[in-house]
Amino acid sequence: MLQAGACYINNIFKMEKTEEKLTDESVAIEKENGSVPSKNNETTEINEEKPSMLKDLDGDKMHVLILFFLYILQGIPLGLKDSIPLILTNKNVPYKEQATYSISSYPFSMKILWAPLVDSLYFARFGRRKSWLVPVQYLIGIMMLICSQYVTRLLGDSDDPEETLAPDVASLTAMFFLLNFLAATQDVAVDGWALTMLKPKNVGYASTCNSVGQTTGWCLGYILYTTLEGYGLVTLSQFLLFWGIVFLITTTGIAIFMKEKNTHAVAPESGEEASTEPDLGMIETYKILWKIIRHPLIPVTALFLLTFGFGFSAAEEITKLKLIEKGVPKEKIAMLAIPMIPVKIGFTLFITRFTV
Repeated sequence: MLQAGACYINNIFKMEKTEEKLTDESVAIEKENGSVPSKNNETTEINEEKPSMLKDLDGDKMHVLILFFLYILQGIPLGLKDSIPLILTNKNVPYKEQATYSISSYPFSMKILWAPLVDSLYFARFGRRKSWLVPVQYLIGIMMLICSQYVTRLLGDSDDPEETLAPDVASLTAMFFLLNFLAATQDVAVDGWALTMLKPKNVGYASTCNSVGQTTGWCLGYILYTTLEGYGLVTLSQFLLFWGIVFLITTTGIAIFMKEKNTHAVAPESGEEASTEPDLGMIETYKILWKIIRHPLIPVTALFLLTFGFGFSAAEEITKLKLIEKGVPKEKIAMLAIPMIPVKIGFTLFITRFTV
């Protein structure tokens, strides 16, 4: 999320410049209210009510809901991707072939490579973020509609009981790799749009929308689908068809009704300084990316992120597949993820009160 990092750095510089000014103003106000110590060290206590999250979001509630829904859409392909190994194991697909399928999750790890393109190439008249968000979401919706017509056969199922098909793991890998590539690109565009869609003081809530929204979308794509499919209420083809239509309708509404703020500056409120968004070309953006990569802490962080999962990732993933082999219904296995969902969402909302 390079453009998010660049804009956050810019906002930090702005905040540092105005920190002394705001401090002086707050001291003057406190003196008027009698809450600053006097010369004889006597203080006057005043009752201050801590602002609530809803109060903070005055004027941005609709924007937060829009961001939340966009992140939910982003989580749908992620959840569907995680549901496929359960189906493949149920059809006795070897682990070696399923290891190939894991390639479909790579785009979200590699999106930093094309994030500068999303940030620097756009049609100003249509909107800096909409230039990517709208076509990418249309592509996701269209691809879901197309895949819904072929995914049944790719999974090794056929309407003809006499026809025997083997799951096409390579095609499934390519299909979900492309879906996740588009979802990762949508993530870059939405992350950048959040910086100008929200007021400068509420930009921190964008990460909350990301975490909670993406988790909700993952639950819909993995837990809800696996449960409904396990009880015979829906097929993967029908699920893809439904969400493909949702993507197309949502994207049309965004293209028509959502207007982007000026990409060069966000109009300040009273008492706030203008928040400008860097307007960098592709080369300049990649130069910033290279500077970030060369930071001494980046190799350490990258090494940690690449290796921290070695101790438990195999156990977590293989356990699900082994349970399938032992005859445990996949809808029951999907339910195992439910206890951690409230923890993830609740902890994110709790931390928000101290980080925004």
